[in-house]
Amino acid sequence: MDFAQAHDTLTITEWILRAIVVFIFLLIVAKFLGQRAISQLRLLDFVIALVIGNIIAHPLSDDHLNLKGSMTTTIVLAVLYIGGIFLNLKFPWFRKLVNHAPITLIQDGKIIYKALKKARISIDVLLEELRQEKVSDLKKVALAIWEADGKISVFIDPKYEPITPAACQMNTDPFELPRTIIKEGRFNLAELKQIHKNETWVISALERLYQTEVKDVLLATLDSKDNLKVFLYK
Repeated sequence: MDFAQAHDTLTITEWILRAIVVFIFLLIVAKFLGQRAISQLRLLDFVIALVIGNIIAHPLSDDHLNLKGSMTTTIVLAVLYIGGIFLNLKFPWFRKLVNHAPITLIQDGKIIYKALKKARISIDVLLEELRQEKVSDLKKVALAIWEADGKISVFIDPKYEPITPAACQMNTDPFELPRTIIKEGRFNLAELKQIHKNETWVISALERLYQTEVKDVLLATLDSKDNLKVFLYK
């Protein structure tokens, strides 16, 4: 059975064998490349997205390729993917095989260089990731962990955390999402009806507070305390 060679036609069995071999091969290659190359996708997700996208695309652009083989391969890969998810949930040894364990990169304000090498990321990349988390001082980081999906989880030392009302045992108003009552110069009548306001009230409030008209408003929101916030076209 020469399923690895080029043929004009392949049997269903040969298509299935080819799909299994390619799936396992790509798992090995992706594992070798490391999580950074895969970016923010799990190993199984990356492989299935890469392979199925190419399998479906080729028959649509090449009239020499039949759809039967592509559909067979796609079904086999979908079964392998679901099987991989099941194994990932059921067996810890398989989970360790396809997903690397979290790697601690920073602890108590100190960079662990060996961990950076293991995760295959540079100091520049680490600093970039920390900037995205709004961290300006490494010394303030209690713990930074390189996760299996390629992201870095950052935990700031509690003594550098901002003071919150909860920490001071202060009472606060419950969270409220303001209603959008005007968008791009038009009333949102459904929202106005829910908060028991009408167009006349809004027009009067715009004239009194902002000396403007509805047509000049890009966005206007209103909360339960009748606080009107208006953003004008510029």
